[in-house]
Amino acid sequence: MKQTIATISRLGRRHAFALLVLFVALGGSSVAAYAAATKLLPKNSVGSAQVINGSLRKVDLSKKATAALRGPRGQQGAQGPAGPTGSAGPQGPKGETGVPGAPGQQGAQGSPGLPGLGAARSSPGAARLTTLDSTGDAGSYTSATLGADGLGLISYYDATAGDLKVAHCDNVACTSASKSTLDSAGDVGLYTSVTIGADGFGLISYFDFTNLDLKVVHCNNAACTSAGKSILDTTGDVGAFSSVTLGADGRGLISYKDVTNGDLKVAHCADTACTSASKNTLDTIGDVGANTSATVGMDGRGLISYFDSSNANLKVAHCADLACTSAFPTPSTLDSTGFVGSYSSVTIGTDGRGLISYYDMTMGDLKVAHCDDKACTTASTSTLDSTGIVGLYTSATIGADGLGLISYNDFTNHALKVARCVDTSCTTASPSTLDGTNIVGLYTSATTGADGFGLISYYDGTNHDLKVAHCSNTFCAPYFRRR
Repeated sequence: MKQTIATISRLGRRHAFALLVLFVALGGSSVAAYAAATKLLPKNSVGSAQVINGSLRKVDLSKKATAALRGPRGQQGAQGPAGPTGSAGPQGPKGETGVPGAPGQQGAQGSPGLPGLGAARSSPGAARLTTLDSTGDAGSYTSATLGADGLGLISYYDATAGDLKVAHCDNVACTSASKSTLDSAGDVGLYTSVTIGADGFGLISYFDFTNLDLKVVHCNNAACTSAGKSILDTTGDVGAFSSVTLGADGRGLISYKDVTNGDLKVAHCADTACTSASKNTLDTIGDVGANTSATVGMDGRGLISYFDSSNANLKVAHCADLACTSAFPTPSTLDSTGFVGSYSSVTIGTDGRGLISYYDMTMGDLKVAHCDDKACTTASTSTLDSTGIVGLYTSATIGADGLGLISYNDFTNHALKVARCVDTSCTTASPSTLDGTNIVGLYTSATTGADGFGLISYYDGTNHDLKVAHCSNTFCAPYFRRR
């Protein structure tokens, strides 16, 4: 039994060895490859023998292997079209304030304003009277304003030469002046009216008697030593009783009479120099438009006072727009008691309402109308001076104290007088005589000087001279003084 078991054990060992030799013989190459792969390749790696062609992806390669596959950089292609603008991102934080820039050049000095309302502590004294032009018959149809340089500018008619002239004051009191002839083409310069344009230079309207035209000159400098001339209206006998003011649009607005048709007309300048103008008729009822006076109200619209010759009334027209294409609502009659309304002059009071001085021929008095509203559809009237025949050639302005100051002619005494209103409505006034020598006080024109005192140009009928009166105090009263 034992011998049998031993024999089987030997046969089994021999059989197992034989099987091993057969396995090696049949799979020798595979075994060798396996052995080589497990011996030579690192962990988690494969060789070419383990890879099927086209099966690897970029993610299967290492960064080093990927870099080795990249070829040289090619040329940059053309830029493609811009894409649509994206939505704005949130605003970033405010940056720090930058360094201040260099200061700019100083602008041109503006025209001087009027002094404050306090009255000057001047000594009592009469107004200073000065003759500015005594060459021939000069000085009628005067008009005075305050220039941008703070000095008076006076336009007037030289009857001897038939010329338009201007006097530019050399100082605030106008004790002397430089004089220039602006137009000498024919008989020109009647019914002059001067204002200061938006450029600071004088703008003067006047009547060309030779051609019966409305004309205007625009000064080339503050002293108005020369000027450019323009004809604004040639349709018939037009241009008498002209009055110019500066509109709210910076252009001249000129009221005047159309003698041919007996109408009130207005010209609105097309530019600062008034080289041309649009013309409109404001009133055609009866014979109207004499003694016109134009200003601009607080609403920026023109306000024009004038004489209704047909009815002997004082009338006013309030412009409907800046160009004054019509009167709004309609022309108004302010005073119809007797023969009233000639020699009218309008200004705007500190209450924003019109104040109009005029002559009452029936009574021989100086009167004033204070408008009840901006359009001056109605007004309250007052008599300011009734001592003799007074009130011809009136001219109204607002003094530095905010109250009306009115110059006029005392026909009885052949004198120049002035009335200072005691309140805004000018219900009463304090009259004073400024010049009583010879026949004086014709064609008066009042303005307020840079010193706050009245400056009045007028005609000396005896000597045929242009004269000016400079008030010695705010009230233009010869005996006023502060304690």
